[in-house]
Amino acid sequence: MKTWNGFIIEAGSPVTAVRFVDAIVNFCLRLQTFPERGVPRDDLLSGVRVTHYRQRVVIAYLVDPEMVSIVGVFYGGQAREPSFADPTEHDH
Repeated sequence: MKTWNGFIIEAGSPVTAVRFVDAIVNFCLRLQTFPERGVPRDDLLSGVRVTHYRQRVVIAYLVDPEMVSIVGVFYGGQAREPSFADPTEHDH
């Protein structure tokens, strides 16, 4: 399974990959300033909000009074409707 860096490195360069990932991390850090900018998606997970970075990356996160918690970061080529179901639900 390739990581984002792997795909970006193949398409561009390692430097481009590092810059892109760093930009996503910085975007996530700035969610603390205005966390309500995302769209509520309680249909995916109670309390989760979703926002986009450069129309290619979907970021799912939770907000509480003290912090913003990133639930997942999904590249546009991945499923747009990530499943946040409890993975233990399917264990039998």
